[in-house]
Amino acid sequence: MPIKVPVGLPAIDILSKEDIFIMDELRATTQDIRPLRIVILNLMPKKIETETQLLRVLGNSPIQVEVELMQTSSHQSKNTSSEHLLAFYKTWDKLKSKKFDGMIITGAPVEHLEFEEVDYWPELCEIMDWARTNVFSTFYICWGAQAALYYHYGVKKYPLGEKMFGVFEHKTTDPSHSLLHGFDELFYAPHSRHTEIRAHDIEKDSRLQLLSVSEEAGVYIAAARDQTQFFVTGHSEYDRDTLAGEYFRDLDRNLPIKIPANYFPGNDPKNPPQIRWRAHSNLLFFNWINYFVYQRTPYDFVVS
Repeated sequence: MPIKVPVGLPAIDILSKEDIFIMDELRATTQDIRPLRIVILNLMPKKIETETQLLRVLGNSPIQVEVELMQTSSHQSKNTSSEHLLAFYKTWDKLKSKKFDGMIITGAPVEHLEFEEVDYWPELCEIMDWARTNVFSTFYICWGAQAALYYHYGVKKYPLGEKMFGVFEHKTTDPSHSLLHGFDELFYAPHSRHTEIRAHDIEKDSRLQLLSVSEEAGVYIAAARDQTQFFVTGHSEYDRDTLAGEYFRDLDRNLPIKIPANYFPGNDPKNPPQIRWRAHSNLLFFNWINYFVYQRTPYDFVVS
């Protein structure tokens, strides 16, 4: 899929070398079609890394996608330059008059805090409320999924005894669901989190549906039964080396961290990581874009 992004975004050079079709704003204006409009609320500290990962997995469909990058105004990023944020990101107050076909809300490294203790929680709640009327389908990732399940449905998060860290085997609980079309009965996905949501809390709410679980990692995918919200507790968008980067970072900081499970061949960090989740990652985002954004959004839903 040609992805329309702002001219000069660092992801353009990286993804172009991977033969992913990236289209800047100048070329997109010559195409007489209505692209899907996707807004990404990027709560991750390394925003360039995250935006590149998400654009990579969105680039798996023949449909043109126009991407807007959003940041919160109530929290100042310490890991991304102000120049990058000013050039490529907009705050919610600049975008709230618009409508979007789809929205992605990322994870954030704030799991040690209660939701209400996060400095941008009030703003995030406003954004999640806004998304119910101004976005046709919303895809929540990791802490973003936990935050949305808590805010909209009262689903709690629980602290883990140790970090859920590695690549884990999963199974589908409803293979007929369109989000899971083409999935193998068993597949892999990365996780990196200190908290969890529990299956029984999902199953007891008739508005929610459990779609995928792991014996080791627990709940992986849940969905609203009206099919407008999807909650993914892992990081299927991660690159080959993302977990390795987190592992060596924590080692350098003398933090307690185990070797990520099922990741380094022979469980030896000296070996290059083995990627075994890419096909299902691409399929997950393709199915969301195709079945729940492209096929369902009314043509005139999005207005400038």
